[in-house]
Amino acid sequence: MPPVHQPGHQALRRHRYNIPGGIYLITTTTHRRQRLFSDFSPARRMARQFARRDLCAGVELLAWVLMPDHVHWLVQLQGDTSLAQWTTRMKSGSARRFNQATGHQGPVWARAYHDHALRRNADIKACARYLVANPLRAGLAENIGDYPFWDAVWL
Repeated sequence: MPPVHQPGHQALRRHRYNIPGGIYLITTTTHRRQRLFSDFSPARRMARQFARRDLCAGVELLAWVLMPDHVHWLVQLQGDTSLAQWTTRMKSGSARRFNQATGHQGPVWARAYHDHALRRNADIKACARYLVANPLRAGLAENIGDYPFWDAVWL
């Protein structure tokens, strides 16, 4: 029996498009789902990257939460920056600085990512609340204030 071709992430990228000013929920995992951010110090080092102006250029980072093996970002595109450009910049820049700071070697992030465009009438704050509540649903904290690796512009 011949092998079955599975299009994988390339098929997803083929239909990806950008809406200027659009708001997107982006999720990316660590390489091979390694739990790189289970401990406070490495997680803090990665979380600091999300505040870097050079990495956030072209988007407004509305909310984010860093989990032990993945991250969720809620972003609004600005100017002519594409989702792919920003995601590549954020992932490569944060990984490079993370590796320098921690001595980790090799990839930090998986190559692929998932994105979801929010509709114009979507309740963006509700989406952000859902996003930052991930640590509660994962059993990492009982109160969101007890989990240090998240932020939202509405605070």
